[in-house]
Amino acid sequence: MSTTTDSRTALRICPLCEATCGLTLTIEGTRVTGARGDRADVFSQGFICPKGASFGAVDADPDRLRTPLVRKDGELREATWEEAFDAVAAGLRPVVETYGPHALGVVLGNPNVHTMAGALYPPVLLGALGTRSLFTASTVDQMPKHVSSGLLYGDAHAIPVPDLDRTDHLLLIGANPLESNGSLCTAPDFPGKLRALKARGGTLTVIDPRRTRTAKLADRHVAIRPGTDALLLAAMAYVLFEEKLTDLGELAELVQGLGELSDAVRDFTPEAVAEACDVDAGTIRALARELAAAPTAAVYGRIGSCTVPHGTLASWLVDVLNILTGNLDRAGGALFPQAATDKTPRPAGPGRGFALGRWHSRVSRHPEAKGELPIAALAEEIDTATTEGEPVRALIAIAANPVLSAPDGDRLDKALDSLDFMVSVDPYLNETSRHAHVVLPPPPPSQSPHHDFAFNTLAVRNQVRYTRAAVPLEPGRMAETEILARLVLAATGMHGTEPSAVDAMVIDQTLGKAVKEPHSPVHGRDPRELAAALTGDNGPERRLDMMLRLGPYGDGFGVRPEGLNLDKLLDQPHGIDLGPLQPRLPQPLKTRSGRVELLPQPIADDLPRLRDALRRRPDGLVLVGRRHLRSNNSWMHNIPALTGGTNRCTLHLHPDDAARLGIADGDSVRIKGAGGEVTAPAEVTDGIRRGVVSLPHGWGHDRPGTRMRHAATEPGVNVNQLLDGSLLDPLSGNAVLNGIPVEVAPTGTTP
Repeated sequence: MSTTTDSRTALRICPLCEATCGLTLTIEGTRVTGARGDRADVFSQGFICPKGASFGAVDADPDRLRTPLVRKDGELREATWEEAFDAVAAGLRPVVETYGPHALGVVLGNPNVHTMAGALYPPVLLGALGTRSLFTASTVDQMPKHVSSGLLYGDAHAIPVPDLDRTDHLLLIGANPLESNGSLCTAPDFPGKLRALKARGGTLTVIDPRRTRTAKLADRHVAIRPGTDALLLAAMAYVLFEEKLTDLGELAELVQGLGELSDAVRDFTPEAVAEACDVDAGTIRALARELAAAPTAAVYGRIGSCTVPHGTLASWLVDVLNILTGNLDRAGGALFPQAATDKTPRPAGPGRGFALGRWHSRVSRHPEAKGELPIAALAEEIDTATTEGEPVRALIAIAANPVLSAPDGDRLDKALDSLDFMVSVDPYLNETSRHAHVVLPPPPPSQSPHHDFAFNTLAVRNQVRYTRAAVPLEPGRMAETEILARLVLAATGMHGTEPSAVDAMVIDQTLGKAVKEPHSPVHGRDPRELAAALTGDNGPERRLDMMLRLGPYGDGFGVRPEGLNLDKLLDQPHGIDLGPLQPRLPQPLKTRSGRVELLPQPIADDLPRLRDALRRRPDGLVLVGRRHLRSNNSWMHNIPALTGGTNRCTLHLHPDDAARLGIADGDSVRIKGAGGEVTAPAEVTDGIRRGVVSLPHGWGHDRPGTRMRHAATEPGVNVNQLLDGSLLDPLSGNAVLNGIPVEVAPTGTTP
């Protein structure tokens, strides 16, 4: 047994939410026994939340799988890594060779963006397979923001973030960062930044049907009717035009479609939308005037405004308001981050633009968005035969649990059982991976290196950090990078090839392309010479070194000696601060016009649907989700330290609604939606507006065949089972999770 004499510390970037805080781990032998905030971290400066503080418990969860599982005679049994990858190759290749690449589906879950491996290898897998059957957590989350950014700026990844440290006025809609720690806005200590905003005399406005912890901090809280976010934002845009409050400032020469936009929002007067939003016209006008009058301001919308029937329109209007007030791409407004591993910035000018619907799903003909099909359509793409192509017959699920995260998990549960073959990369035997023929478990986070490829592109301050594994890889474990590299080889007919070949291929392809690009710092050079110059202990580190060198702050392989490379980053274990966000337009624009296209045609075509919403009023209760500070979707419910207390799966409802329905606090109630019904304890609270009820997301750990013992003791219920998967935002394919009609009654009666 390890003793305290073995105790040491190691740095690690926390992978448990989007805040990406720096941690100092206490390690005894090979066991993480404590975690505290790294005060010297250039980004988080010592901030830590309950999830980060529980890093050791997450890392050492006894239910984490330690060896691969392979299904034999109907049962999952422990196997060697060689047996597991032999089974993967034998199971996947016949499906692809017989039915074509689209018969092999790929599902990517949210945790992929929290690991280096999840960023580096799935793109290689998808590129090599050529399948169009891609489903990810984006379509139950942020896809509307990707689509609106693609249409406005020509790049689905060009997402501006609020300049939290310098803004004078912040308007949040559908966001609760005091619980979520921020999303599509990477900001350690988001709560502290909001308090600092108020301390310097700034204004915080929160639009949310619930009086969340964030709303309680606000100067103004507007309890909007769920699902009407786009109507309210459109009315604010109308006021800016009507009262001549628009001022694009330096954006004026970079924007097209201003007049057309003014005409497009003409029907959305505050008086016209007031009843639908249940927000009086005077308040809507005040919101617009306050936004326009602020010295600097930023509008920020998140999941509550994305997972609604008009999610793409709401996401578009968030940026429209920033543009109309001159706050896009300026200090104190909303700016485009510049990550150290971004591609070499190309000269400003017209690009290829962004297209939707390049292909469609087989069954319901949903258009693709950003190369993805709606995850709500996964079950029907497996269990429904049509004359249009082959159904999904095999599936690769990487860090994904769609049985809980996607609508109508019961149907998907049955559909997964019908697959010819399924492989799951997951540390747990959970509600989805229990269906797999092979389960490949990655090691715990302490045994993996970490760099945030995705979240640094959304960070509120430019910086770069990298931490190597805090403890050695445990005997019998396989690095997640090697697992995914071997999966690429097994799925693409190269089983048995050394996994290092995947990294070598990517390096050769990337450098071969870079030397041909006139704007590249390595234009005209020998790619073999460049590859030989890369440093790092392994393929993933060499790829990181390559991306740093080619990136916007890089040394260009010696062209800029003061620039970044892996060695310099390793010399700065607390990270390198690259400074506050800076205006970057027009360089990020990839639209065909080379300008911000304010009213793209798909948006214009969807506005009549928003006008129709002016006349719609829900007669009964509607449901919204909610987040817990000590939870991240379905990941954390097996950790005792992160469950209990306020982190409970209860139905929130207003006292007036409870009295009308004959429900008392703590009563068992049934909630019925289009996809089914669930039973949960009632929690009566005036923290939610009348006519609205709320269940948290990610629960429902009561299915047989899982190995998550603590989660099963208090399983909660799966809120997504109330959905039948038919309600989608048509532009993005995002599932509608908020503002859906439900019936609620005590368990002794029928809803």
